[in-house]
Amino acid sequence: MSKKLSIEQKWREQGEAFKQEAAQLPYGKERDDLLRKARQLETASHINEWISSPGLTPPT
Repeated sequence: MSKKLSIEQKWREQGEAFKQEAAQLPYGKERDDLLRKARQLETASHINEWISSPGLTPPT
């Protein structure tokens, strides 16, 4: 029975997978693209956590 992951957890896991894959590649476009995708997923995860936080109040 598998545990359901939150979207943030899925993004973090995918980002880590991209980083690990990039580490196996030589320097170049493909490696840079994977690292960029990993950073984007990390940023998306942080933003989603932030906008979902109970302490966040809407602008007035």
